[in-house]
Amino acid sequence: MFRWGVLSTAKIGREHLLPAMVEAENSVLSAIASRDLSKAKALADRFGARHAFGSYEELLASNEVDGVYIPLPTSQHVEWAAKAIEAGKHVLVEKPLALDAKDILPLIKLRDQKKVLVCEAFMVIYHPQWIKVRELIASGAIGRLRHVQGAFSYYNVDPSNMRNQLDLGGGALPDIGVYPTVSTRFSTSKEPLRVQATIERDKTFGTDIYSSIRADFGDFELSFYLSTQMAARQVMVFHGEKGFIELFSPFNAGLYDHHRVELHNQNHTEAQVFRFPGTQQYRLEVETFARAAQGGKERVFTLEESVLNQKVIDAIFRAGGKEGWETV
Repeated sequence: MFRWGVLSTAKIGREHLLPAMVEAENSVLSAIASRDLSKAKALADRFGARHAFGSYEELLASNEVDGVYIPLPTSQHVEWAAKAIEAGKHVLVEKPLALDAKDILPLIKLRDQKKVLVCEAFMVIYHPQWIKVRELIASGAIGRLRHVQGAFSYYNVDPSNMRNQLDLGGGALPDIGVYPTVSTRFSTSKEPLRVQATIERDKTFGTDIYSSIRADFGDFELSFYLSTQMAARQVMVFHGEKGFIELFSPFNAGLYDHHRVELHNQNHTEAQVFRFPGTQQYRLEVETFARAAQGGKERVFTLEESVLNQKVIDAIFRAGGKEGWETV
């Protein structure tokens, strides 16, 4: 069994990753650390973890932990990922891993030195709905892909929330802009060449709260919008010459809508619906990571892929401050 340790008692861990570790067939939740020991103990009791630590350093020094999950504020991801790698632990770090692509490069060097697995936590690539989309596009089900369209929005104006705190790495692009980019790249195995963007920032928070983005992939185009201050919505559409594919809850399947992919024909007279009820994408992520860390030949999201995805986000930020195209 793969023994997990978790750095912090963050909400995403409590709601998604810790339950996934408890339910996973090949994993056990071994330890939880918090700078407040009482919080670590309370969460350890709730999820049946064997150990609770009052510092992250204690957890990283523990022989009872094979790998760690890091859901700390974005601004601390690279720092603690590096410390975990130095401690010889496998690392699953919450997205976005970094706020600049160049900051990921030292982690690649460390990973190779310590011979551990280090991945950014993009749960979507483990969900069968996205694997189905990738298969459909590759098989020619929609013919030549011409356009990808997406949207991801929610409403959050809580000043205490890290998503609204610039110094912690908050903002729409770091939080949710990574999803339309990573899912398009995953589904098509293509990289964007250049981007255009309009970005609006909150006058109080300073964070980006709305973006409209256009990305040129050479063979096709991706356009999407994001917001942290609009009504909640998620959708992704892959439009080809012979048909189109639509996902109605592409990133939080089961929350915004059902786990389903629709394939429409050219004349919009027939549709195939692929359903994936009961799929737990976080559990699939945890189990796949554990197998890969123990030597399995699993497809995981590598640090090299993290660099490519972050380069797109970096380019979008640059494009938001100028007219015309920005090279990725």
